[in-house]
Amino acid sequence: MPSENGWLHLTIGEEAPGRLDKALAALVPEEASLSRSRLMKMIDEGDVFLDGAAVTNPKAKVAEGQVYALRLAPPVAAEHLLAEDIALNVVWEDEDLVVIDKPAGMVVHPAPGTPSGTLVNALLAHCGDTLSGIGGERRPGIVHRIDKDTTGLLVVAKSDRAHHGLAAQFEAHSVNRHYLAVVHGLPDAYDPRLRGLRGISFEAGGILKIATNLARHKTDRQRQAVLWQDGRHAITRAHVVEGFHGAAALMECWLETGRTHQIRVHMSYAGHGLIGDQTYGGKRRLPEKLFGPAAELANTFPRQAPHPGTLGFVHPVTGEELEFVSPLPADMAGLLTGLRGG
Repeated sequence: MPSENGWLHLTIGEEAPGRLDKALAALVPEEASLSRSRLMKMIDEGDVFLDGAAVTNPKAKVAEGQVYALRLAPPVAAEHLLAEDIALNVVWEDEDLVVIDKPAGMVVHPAPGTPSGTLVNALLAHCGDTLSGIGGERRPGIVHRIDKDTTGLLVVAKSDRAHHGLAAQFEAHSVNRHYLAVVHGLPDAYDPRLRGLRGISFEAGGILKIATNLARHKTDRQRQAVLWQDGRHAITRAHVVEGFHGAAALMECWLETGRTHQIRVHMSYAGHGLIGDQTYGGKRRLPEKLFGPAAELANTFPRQAPHPGTLGFVHPVTGEELEFVSPLPADMAGLLTGLRGG
């Protein structure tokens, strides 16, 4: 992640794509908020360096072990963003960071079409001018994000030193992020279909491991897709917490990497899309003969339901090990009650 002088250093690994633009896109941490188009512009403008010399050819060949330095633009003040007095569920706060339990329906940061009512707008009112500036003009303090319709825990940096430290932990994949999700079907370690899928394996204790590359879908830019040659490496692990007649399951999922929509895409790829996920869940429906009224509840569930219920990390300033737990939101808890026949 960026150092104090505004640079990001990326080392070419053994499995990196052989072309500069593709290699950088695969390696750059998501928390840096550098899109593929932004990386292309940085290359074109001479902001990407190898051994002190600018590399301006996006098709330049890369080699394992090379270290590219990306010169980042200085953060832009967020003075034009509107501070809004929106209630926040603050789980933890000190002078360097704040942990928020985000409700469903709240966008994390402003974007075209959602200039207000976001978590950033609420944080500007709550924290004043203490938010880290590293995230840029529309993302002050934001180190990671979760989808609009996803509930759960987020840590936000209030100081630049906290932002650097947290971002380094996300880049090193040392942050503990466990999700609960209700999925179609019941993943089974002895299912030959599942075992036959590329990138899927099972570890001790029946833990499902999904390892693929992820990138934006070629025709639908709002979606992510599983790839093998391009994209960014992504690993998800999951195990069954509770099964429901073999037709649905409560899964605990945890991330080795943190890519956009990662759990949703990976579980869909495995054939066990999330209930309520209109983008990746497909058109599967739970049978009414097994679940009665609960089937209608599940089949009309209005949102995808991965819940980041556990967030653990080392405090970037004090060194204290912190872990936070968020209870299931009421709609997910109600769904589980229905599936259990309660």
